[in-house]
Formats: sequence, C-alpha cells, structure tokens
Amino acid sequence: MAPNYILFPVCLAFLLFSSFSFALRGSSWQQNRCQINRINAHEPTQRIQSDGGYSEFWDFNKDEFQCAGVSFHRHTIKNRGMVQPAYHNSPLLAYVVQGRGYYGVMISGCPETFESSQQSVGGGEQQRFRDRHQRIGHFKKGDIIVFPAGAPHWCYNDADEDLVVVILQDNANNANQLDENPRSFFLAGNVQGSQEKQQRHREEHGGGSRRGEHEFGNVFQGLDVEMLAEVFGVDQETARKLRGEDDSRGMIIKVEKGLHVIKPPLGGEEYGRGEGRDEPFNGLEETMCTAKLRENIDNPARADVYNPRAGRYSTINSLTLPILSFLRLSAARGVLHKNAIMAPHWYVNAHNIVYITRGELRMQIVNQRGQAVFDDRVREGQVVVVPHNFVVVQQAGEEGAEWVSFNTNENAMINTLSGRTSTLRGLPVGVIANAYQISEEEASSLKLSREETFISSGSGRSYRGGGGRAAYA
Repeated sequence: MAPNYILFPVCLAFLLFSSFSFALRGSSWQQNRCQINRINAHEPTQRIQSDGGYSEFWDFNKDEFQCAGVSFHRHTIKNRGMVQPAYHNSPLLAYVVQGRGYYGVMISGCPETFESSQQSVGGGEQQRFRDRHQRIGHFKKGDIIVFPAGAPHWCYNDADEDLVVVILQDNANNANQLDENPRSFFLAGNVQGSQEKQQRHREEHGGGSRRGEHEFGNVFQGLDVEMLAEVFGVDQETARKLRGEDDSRGMIIKVEKGLHVIKPPLGGEEYGRGEGRDEPFNGLEETMCTAKLRENIDNPARADVYNPRAGRYSTINSLTLPILSFLRLSAARGVLHKNAIMAPHWYVNAHNIVYITRGELRMQIVNQRGQAVFDDRVREGQVVVVPHNFVVVQQAGEEGAEWVSFNTNENAMINTLSGRTSTLRGLPVGVIANAYQISEEEASSLKLSREETFISSGSGRSYRGGGGRAAYA
C-alpha cells in the first residue's frame, strides 16, 4: 500500500484536474462566441400577451447574449395576476422593478411546512389539514429573488399597481445539461397555444417568424389523458384540465376572486442582513430547504460605495445571500445623480448584464484591441451586455440614472482604472512616467488626482450625442 505522503499529492492532483475539467465543460460551448466588434443596447423582440399581463423576451441569439451565455425577459403582471407554475433548464435571478407580491418555490424533497389550522371531521376527534404546501415568501420593489434550475415556482401580484419583474436566465450555468437555448417547462395552461396564436397573427400581418424566441409549453400536454387519470387517481375530465388544451389565458392568468393561500403576514419575514436580523450569515445554518432566496438591494443604508454628491453602488453576492454560491450568480444596483461618473472598470471574473431602470446612462465599452465597441446612451428598459474583461465607463444624464446588473459569478470582482483603489494607484510613479512618456511630477498628479473610490460627481458637462464620438454641452 502506498504511503500517505505519496497518496495525498496524487489525490490533490486528481481533484484539481477534475475541477479544471468541470470548469472547461461549463464554458466550452462559448468558445469563439465572444469575438465581438460591436455591442448594442437591446430591447425586447418577443411579446406574449396573457389575461393577467404580458411577458417580453430579448433575442438570445444576439452576439452579446451568446457570448455571456444568458437570456433576458420581463414580466408585467396586473393586479391579481399570477404567473403559472413553471421550472427552467437553468437558474434565474430576478429583480423587482415595481410593485409587490408573494411567490413560492418548490424544491424536491423539502417538507411542506406551511399548513392551515386543523379542522374537526364529522364532529369527532379525528382531525385533518385543509392544505399543506412548501413555504411562501413576500417580495417588494428592489428585491433580488433566486430561482434554482429545475425548481418549479410561481408568483402573484396582490398590489393595486402593476408588478414588473426582470429576469436573467443563465443558460451557460453548469446546472444546465442541455444546449444554450432557454427553456421553460410549464405545469399548467396552454402557453404554447397562446404563443402559436400570436405567431399566426404576426404571419397574417406580414410579420413572419422570429429567431431567438424563448421556448415553453405545458409538460402535461405530452402525456395521455388515460395515463394522467391513472397516475393522479382522478377522472378523465380533470386529467384533460391538467393538459390545459382549452385554456387560452396564457402564462399569466387573472385570479378573479383573489388568491387564497397560507402565507406569513406581510412584514413577518426577515428582509435580510441589517433589517430585523442581528446575527451574521455564514451559510452553515442553511440547507437547500431553508435557504434564503431573497435580498433587497435598494436600501441606501446597505450601499458598498456611497458618495452623497454622486450616488451609490450596492452588490449582492454569495457572502450576503449564500445560495448564490450554488447558482454562481450575483447582482448589483447602481444609482448615479446628474452627470455623475462611475470610474472606468472591468469585471475580473464575470460577464456583466446591465438593465436600465430609470433615466439615461451613457456607456463606453472598450475591447482588448483598444476599440470602443459601444459608445452611446442607454435608456430605461434597455439591456447592455459588458463582456468579461472589457473596460466600461458610465455617466448619468441630466435626470440621473439607475440600473440593476447581473453577473455570471457568485463573487464578481471589479478592477478600476482611476480612483483611490485603482490599478494606477498600485503602480510606482516611475513605471507610470515611463509607460506614458510623462514626467514623474505629471505621473504623480495622474496617480493621485482622484480620491474617490469608484463614483465621482460630474464636472457639469452632460453627454448629448452618440455613435462613437463624445459630444458634450
């Protein structure tokens, strides 16, 4: 038998090789898909109307989405609207742009911990539960919500205003064993029929078919009525309703009398670190069944970077929401005041997908050749993908700007080119002077000119043009 001091290095080498192979497998399909010479700000290309609202999807065949391995969609849910239960082939990260409501996530093997009051049966001592189900959580504007791959989930709007939720689907995630196309597996309704009806309407009006459309359908529709009746122990009429063939309500249905489920009172749940919870998270107390799935990112008090004259920047990662280490995703929220600037930076280990929630943001993105692959204004409702290691600088317009961004790493890391913690600050003055052919005095001024960390107030000049050349007022 080999001594332990020989076996240990062999085992360690095997583990490292296995980890390396696993990482390669997760990214192999992306090879040669990030040769991007031009980046664009994108808007939805597909809209599916339902009784309880509508859903919009971005074309995931665009080069930037293919490079990042993600897709993007948005639900607008009316009062008393409910998104039908569904699961997906890859994990989702959602941000609540507007409104409030509650949601449920069903994780295989987890107990049904929400149960109604006991009720006597027939006046005797025998008792039974009227309902029992997995836990339900409230959400509000500014919440980031996690939906693991393959976990069925639903959500409901119990407010008077429309509920707007934007969702990133990470198709390149290791949890997805299929190809990079986003797929939604619905458990109710006839969402595929609704999509086909709208497709026929487009074709009749000269719209034709569209590439890059999200795929979805009711999984029960592929099963025989007799089989369903046998499996569930119900009559064939009920089995037919499972298939939803005559259901034309779409993927967001209207609950006319309101949804009645067992849920905790509003405000009874903890909204995360610093809000009703004193002890720190360490991730060890959580299992998949008890994991926290939501964290609010809009609270200014939790900002990672704050400048009262310029704005703030907040992040959510696996340290603040431990389940993100399982999904390998994270998120950030940026708020810039009028003409404020976020220092030129790049993500060391992630793609960055930016969705503008308010105002207008000028962005410049530079690739490895020193080419500006994007230089334009991004408006509310548009999405821009910043590929891994591409340098980006952002400036708010006259009305300021707000955005949420999703990152393809659970602990996305940023390097900056200017400011107190920047790359230039870390270089010796002599290196800077020789690299840029300037005097040491000029190099020192360049290195020390900005004391802000990441966000600085603007000089009063506002961008008003685009198309590759800066135009200032």
